[in-house]
Amino acid sequence: MSNPYARHNEESKANFDHVYDLPDPRGYFEALGSLDYQAPEHARRLFPVLLREVRAGGGPSGILDLCCSYGVNAALLGHGLTLADLYARYASPGLGKLSTEELLEDDRRFYAENRHEAAPGIVGADSAANAVGYALGAGLLEAGFGENFETDDPSEGFRKAVGNVGLVTVTGGVGYVWERTFDRLLKAVAEARPDGRAPWVATLPARLVDYDPLSNLFSGHGLVTEKLSARTFPQRRFADAGERKHALGELAKLGVDPAGKEEEGWYYADLYLSRPAGEASKVPLDELLEASGILDY
Repeated sequence: MSNPYARHNEESKANFDHVYDLPDPRGYFEALGSLDYQAPEHARRLFPVLLREVRAGGGPSGILDLCCSYGVNAALLGHGLTLADLYARYASPGLGKLSTEELLEDDRRFYAENRHEAAPGIVGADSAANAVGYALGAGLLEAGFGENFETDDPSEGFRKAVGNVGLVTVTGGVGYVWERTFDRLLKAVAEARPDGRAPWVATLPARLVDYDPLSNLFSGHGLVTEKLSARTFPQRRFADAGERKHALGELAKLGVDPAGKEEEGWYYADLYLSRPAGEASKVPLDELLEASGILDY
């Protein structure tokens, strides 16, 4: 279960470690915004459709957002906001003058005012404990855990909090978390759920990720994995020529054509969905999302 992308993440990608676990999210939005990071915006459009399908099949209504950072996905999935709104908010000069405590108070008010009446209950998990703590304080998460499942089993608190999880979501985390993490969390969720079943898993990994190891792991948990073929999704711009060169090399190894995508200077992501075979056989992922009309943006 070793992670083949550790070297890429550590040596070839721009390093954002300095903004992932700050006391508040301003540095995160500044750094990722400078590269037009877009994954959470795609999640805002895609994941609600998948959660509706989970619920329509009688599954639990909650979400576990893995690698949740400061609760960005929770902010978008549970509120009338876009990613552009968040970039603009955290870049505003007025908020830049606030202390972390003052910003947290203002965020708590802001998100409460914009919250959907039917917002899903979202549990967050991330090894960045400061970021998770901020998301909790801002009221974005129903429960949050600063835990590293690559190295440790989930805590008892986590196990007690995930009994209503029907969908696990990951936007930018696949490659940083790998088989150990998914194996541990799927076991924990299945054990916590009254029906004893694994949740659906929706991820948006960069196209240079060979997803087969995870697909095989999910199969062991009774899940069938599909990749959306209708389209791919711009993730963010390359930080420099080194990132571009390495990404193109990895794509060549996989036989993936970068024309019009990575060749143009962007990481692109695929959407993968893993769900029980009985659900997958009802309607393919492409048909499901094309029928929803959300792919035409």
